[in-house]
Amino acid sequence: MTTMTTPEITPLQLRDITLTSRLVVGTGKYPDYETMQTALDESGCSAVTVAVRRERLVDDQGRSILDFIDCDKYTILPNTAGCFTAQDAVRVARLGRDILEQLGNAGSSWVKLEVLGDKTTLLPDPVGTLEACKELVADGFSVMCYSSDDPIMATRIRDAGATCVMPAGSPIGTGRGIAIPCAIKLCIDLLKKPEHGGDPNYPVIVDAGVGTPSDVTVAMELGADGVLLNTGIAHAKDPIQMARAMKLACDAGYHGFRSGRIPRKLHATASSPWDGTIAGE
Repeated sequence: MTTMTTPEITPLQLRDITLTSRLVVGTGKYPDYETMQTALDESGCSAVTVAVRRERLVDDQGRSILDFIDCDKYTILPNTAGCFTAQDAVRVARLGRDILEQLGNAGSSWVKLEVLGDKTTLLPDPVGTLEACKELVADGFSVMCYSSDDPIMATRIRDAGATCVMPAGSPIGTGRGIAIPCAIKLCIDLLKKPEHGGDPNYPVIVDAGVGTPSDVTVAMELGADGVLLNTGIAHAKDPIQMARAMKLACDAGYHGFRSGRIPRKLHATASSPWDGTIAGE
């Protein structure tokens, strides 16, 4: 009897952090910390994001979110969610560094940078994002930078020293998936293809707007190195089952992209050759 084995996922190297899973999961919006804890485990992720602005907040039972995240298992990536100016984002990033240094977590020198333009769209402010990125890089941070799907902006962020560019699939929390696949593909091509001035090893992670496992697969099939999501799992009717589904979808998209899809054609192509078929009388 032949035993089928699952192909291995090559770990994603982000400077001094190794991600054994290409899926990064957020820790907000869950109904309770226990659900979050189980969902993180089922997702198979090795890195999680934590909004530093709410880290010191506790639930109605007086419990801290960090009590439910295994610092030995997960790299914690502090994020600057809720910041609308470069100055505020830099301040919050430094606060996150202080907190994680006390915990001895590998993510202490990292930040998932968000500088938002407004509360309606939650789209990134390109000017504030670039300003904060440059200042944080100069301060020694490894910056994972949330960006729009504008490929030119993506290259500006890379050139500012960001360790990773994270173009949005669609606005945060919308569940609309990859709204403009061609824009994401352009970001990936400009950042990763040598003929366009890119580096094949430069990491691009799609962030925001993912609602279903198929959205994750599409992002990976476009050539993304990973996907970061939160709401798609946390607000699902069954977050734990959805976390499992997102893991499988990420793995499927990873292998699908590397397998090399067939080209799209206008006309049909028979699966079996016409030669040698049995002809009727």
